[in-house]
Amino acid sequence: MSKTIAFFNNKGGVSKTTTCFNVGWMLAERGHRVVMVDADPQCNLTGMVLDLREEDALEKFYADNPKRNLKDALEPAFASRPVRLSPVECIDVEGRDGLFLIPGHVGLAEDEVSLGIAQQLSESVQALKNLPGSFKYLFDVTAAQYQADFVLIDLSPGLGSINQNLVTTADYFAIPASPDVFSVMALASLSRVLPRWMSWGRNAAGLEALADADYPFPKPNLKFLGMIVQRYRLKGGEPTEAFRNYFEDLDRSVSEILVPALTRADLLLPEDRYSAAGLEATLRLANIPDFNTLIANSQQARKPVFSLTQEDVRRRGFVWATQRTQIANFKEIFERLAERIESLTS
Repeated sequence: MSKTIAFFNNKGGVSKTTTCFNVGWMLAERGHRVVMVDADPQCNLTGMVLDLREEDALEKFYADNPKRNLKDALEPAFASRPVRLSPVECIDVEGRDGLFLIPGHVGLAEDEVSLGIAQQLSESVQALKNLPGSFKYLFDVTAAQYQADFVLIDLSPGLGSINQNLVTTADYFAIPASPDVFSVMALASLSRVLPRWMSWGRNAAGLEALADADYPFPKPNLKFLGMIVQRYRLKGGEPTEAFRNYFEDLDRSVSEILVPALTRADLLLPEDRYSAAGLEATLRLANIPDFNTLIANSQQARKPVFSLTQEDVRRRGFVWATQRTQIANFKEIFERLAERIESLTS
């Protein structure tokens, strides 16, 4: 049985996509089979896997590969066609065996309204009852087809019906954040939103119409893995003073606001599970400093930062020696992050 992890924050610009890609690659490198899902209409994760440098490359991919994206794979459910959803023919991620992608689609946002209506009215409008459970069903049958151990979902920022559905029906979620005032505010927002979403999900799972649907809406069993703090500068191997202050603010928001809210909503794992994985009370999964120029090399090579080579970065001498050390440090960070995910989800 695969484990589904949603990377979610209603604040943008916190490297959700980069984290999803790097974590997926590392888990596959450690012997797991991983399906990544690009559920963000901006399709940035798709762009990290496919070569989209040519003009209209994404449109050409859609034309040449019908049904090999999230929106088109869900089309039978959203168009009420008498055709059962089938596993997506995923994209093999070049350079990493065991890692696969369900590409995104820029038009996925068009289904937001339909899903929102379905999630409110599916009990009274029979034509809508298959929509709330369709995402989870599609991910499950695709994971089974690829014998996946993990399904990682890259979500857009925002609090719309698609994110509500995908977070609620995941097994676990992690919150990527940055040490800034906006991420602190986002944690306060999530402490209010996530319990409401879970309340909706538990009520939806009890509706007869959704239980009898072609794609039954599952009973939610979502648990919080932790927070991933990233995109900050280092000085002498430590975050600069300005960032350290926001680290403290984030930790305070987690311990005083987020954790109590998640506890009341039964969204936390047992405390000893976090301790066994090496997490402290702040429930921080990882601290990932800014990739700096390495992110551009990563995007060009379409591989994670920790797998970059001298050929990829095109540097020599002292500059390459410095970057090689940085790459090794990032590899250690993501290995530890993957170990913690393995421990928490085992």
